[in-house]
Amino acid sequence: GGSDSLAGKRVAGLGAGKVAWCLGEHLHKEGARLLVSDIDPEKVKRFVAEYGAEAVAPDAIYDATADVYAPCALGATLDDQTIPRITAEIICGGANNQLAEPRHAEAGEKKGIFYAPDYVANGGGVINIYGELQGWTVQQAHEHAEGIYATTLRVAELSRREKIPTALAADRLAEERIRAVAGLRRMVR
Repeated sequence: GGSDSLAGKRVAGLGAGKVAWCLGEHLHKEGARLLVSDIDPEKVKRFVAEYGAEAVAPDAIYDATADVYAPCALGATLDDQTIPRITAEIICGGANNQLAEPRHAEAGEKKGIFYAPDYVANGGGVINIYGELQGWTVQQAHEHAEGIYATTLRVAELSRREKIPTALAADRLAEERIRAVAGLRRMVR
């Protein structure tokens, strides 16, 4: 903990598809050590060959010693059976609907795991699509996506201050933004 650097950090990823590949590329460039699992062994072999990743059996990924657990495949993999097995301090990945139930965010946090809610972590994809529609350059899209880091810090701060799970903190921030945008639209009309 205590550093933004990913150099030497162990990131355990469930899934080796397109989203995981993009994440793996960035993590590898930053010097992270990748542990990768997928039901398709050929995809895992590609990670091993390209990024020097360590192959892990699909069910064993939850037991892997890691700093970050990155679910990038199926949703609802964070549940009563998997959360107790995760050793990572952070859960942050590209899978949608990662929690089997909303209560699982709190279960992980009681264990000392920081959970970055999926729709916060996945904001870059939405930003990229919006940017394409607006005709942004790749650089402009990247600049907008960098705001996700600040949003994640705001989620963490609200979670600490209010003593609520990060999933609930993210929901509250999202609801505030929606109300603010709705208020601006009423003022413009």
